[in-house]
Amino acid sequence: MSHESGHGHYFVPAPSMYPIIGSTAILFMGSGAALTMNKMELGYGLLAIGFAILIYMLFGWFGTVARESEAGKYGDQVDLSFRWGMSWFIFTEVMFFCAFFGALFYMRNLSIPWLAEESTVLGNSYWNAFSGIWPTAGPGVHPEFTIIGAWGLPAFNTFLLLTSGVTVTFAHWALKKNDRAGLKKWLLATIFLGALFIACQAYEYAHAYNDLNLKLTSGAYGSTFFMLTGFHGFHVTIGTIMLTVIYFRSAAGHFTPEHHFGFEGVAWYWHFVDVVWLGLFIFVYLM
Repeated sequence: MSHESGHGHYFVPAPSMYPIIGSTAILFMGSGAALTMNKMELGYGLLAIGFAILIYMLFGWFGTVARESEAGKYGDQVDLSFRWGMSWFIFTEVMFFCAFFGALFYMRNLSIPWLAEESTVLGNSYWNAFSGIWPTAGPGVHPEFTIIGAWGLPAFNTFLLLTSGVTVTFAHWALKKNDRAGLKKWLLATIFLGALFIACQAYEYAHAYNDLNLKLTSGAYGSTFFMLTGFHGFHVTIGTIMLTVIYFRSAAGHFTPEHHFGFEGVAWYWHFVDVVWLGLFIFVYLM
């Protein structure tokens, strides 16, 4: 059932099949991932089916929400629910990255110095007299690798993301002034900067693998470097897709200066991505 929106009413959507469709997608994706990791060819097909179902669900469910919003069915209480939901989602993302930053801190400041101390106490034959100087692949014999300097491409990527934070803010200001041309212009600029960041990171990864011998398998440094930057790159990709959707919705005349949380939620997410990158630039590249 549903009720008309307003200050005193809360919109209740009609029953939807999309939750069970999403669960089906997760079932196929989880089964496919498990089989793929065990080198079973069936896993690739199941993964493809799962992703196809997930994309169908996202288009259908988000499209339904957008149509309900544009029909004026969402009142102040629904808007507040969306804001709380997005806030808690971003909080979970913060905790996700805190776990990886915590792992980096633990290795650099606790476990690696402890292993180096044990290596010294037990003699040169133990772990080849592991020195514990960061960056390191860890104790034992590992192929040599070269780290990526902070003041090359990483600094340029920092400039790109910080600039994109400014352009998405300009887009927000334009929306609040009902400047549709400015909204679309600044959104396109933000999307371009996000896509350029992704392209630069792809080049950085290719350079690391082919020229620097820096890989995910490069011990402690390689695993933390690629896990942190890789997951951040994934979030930038998702954010760029979200901004693209918002651009097409804006071009279709969606959002008003008074009601535009769809835009605001994506802007929050994009600023979160910017802040995480600053932490990466400092703790992964600089230190």
